Amino acid sequence: MQLVIIAGGKGTRLLGMTGGLPKPMVDIGGKPLLEHQIDLARRYGIEDILVLTGFGAESIENHFGDSVQYQREKQALGTGGALLEAFDALQDTFLVMYGDTMLNVALDRFMAFHQDGSAATLFLHPNDHPQDSDLVELNEADEVAAIHAYPHPAGRYLPNLVNAALYVFSKGALAGLREEWLRNPVSLDICRNLFPKMLAQGLTLRGYRSREYIKDAGTPERLLKVRKHYEAGRIQAGSLESPVPAVFFDRDGTLNHEAGFLRSPDQMQLLPGAAEAVRKVNQSGRLAVIITNQPVIARGECTEAQLREIHNRLEALLGEEHAYIDALYYCPHHPDGGFAGERPELKIRCACRKPGIALFERAIQEMNIERRGSWMIGDNQRDMQAAADLGIPGIQVDFNQAAGGVTVLEAVNRILAGGVGVANSGAE
Repeated sequence: MQLVIIAGGKGTRLLGMTGGLPKPMVDIGGKPLLEHQIDLARRYGIEDILVLTGFGAESIENHFGDSVQYQREKQALGTGGALLEAFDALQDTFLVMYGDTMLNVALDRFMAFHQDGSAATLFLHPNDHPQDSDLVELNEADEVAAIHAYPHPAGRYLPNLVNAALYVFSKGALAGLREEWLRNPVSLDICRNLFPKMLAQGLTLRGYRSREYIKDAGTPERLLKVRKHYEAGRIQAGSLESPVPAVFFDRDGTLNHEAGFLRSPDQMQLLPGAAEAVRKVNQSGRLAVIITNQPVIARGECTEAQLREIHNRLEALLGEEHAYIDALYYCPHHPDGGFAGERPELKIRCACRKPGIALFERAIQEMNIERRGSWMIGDNQRDMQAAADLGIPGIQVDFNQAAGGVTVLEAVNRILAGGVGVANSGAE
């Protein structure tokens, strides 16, 4: 497969830290950011590398010589315009990176996820500032239903599923856009212009969710954070190939107020200290994963779509306090009958309803979670039994302070006091 790196931006916000060099040449760990990207591609056997240059093209070409190919844009065309201008040099299927993005991603898994018939595949992950990020909605088949550029529509609860600016494209899907663009070669953005046009044409875009390290280093603050992560080893250990411990959270009564069975987003209210607890887990390098029983689905009191809205509000509330959940797994089953509107196909005894551990096992497999160093935090004995059966320690919380109960924040503080953090996605 071919890798295309879009590296033509001037990087005005970083000029004070780059000495006038283009932002892909900014130093991280003793070598340019662009070199980290090229090394990652070659680690996965990608040798056909095309760098789309603009501002400071000479410095990039002088550094890398003839080890990669180049195409200079004559004027600033944006990420989408640069891609369309390079159309004739593209392979049938190609990978796209932005030159100001630091990443450590298992590229073989990402590329394998891209299916024949898909126009493009987007790499998606949560972050700690979803309120000012481009957010993506997926359907049950992991197809892109909508892309919400910042600023977001008022009154909507959107998932914390951020476009990380790493893509796989099928060249043929761009042919019509290329012809249109040649008639009026204006500056275009991939996310804000090309993807909406592709969706309007009825083309299929897919979303690949991952906990891996990928971060924009295009501002002074973000660059300093990336450098800090590099020195701490978080980037090097950020791939799915590296196992990482997790803190598993129950939902109701642990992170949010217990309100019977939640049936609408408005009922979702965080408990005091919950966002801070999740944020501390994020900052420690462990994964934050929710495992929750949701029998309201089987009882017919809430649909899957309504549950997604509830979880979107949960993610939005956490995001407002710069915290995020790496993944959420729920069991929709309930073994007992007798409810009006119940769904017979879900009225079963299953292995995923806690204290069953099937969802934990699924999370461990999908996210390469290391049991050693992982914990469970929940508010009842089902959670503690699941932890015991899984072979990890658990802490039972109770927000009844008068009775000496432990809060979720106190539980996280105890966990983190027991040892140093570990490396993970660095998505914050």
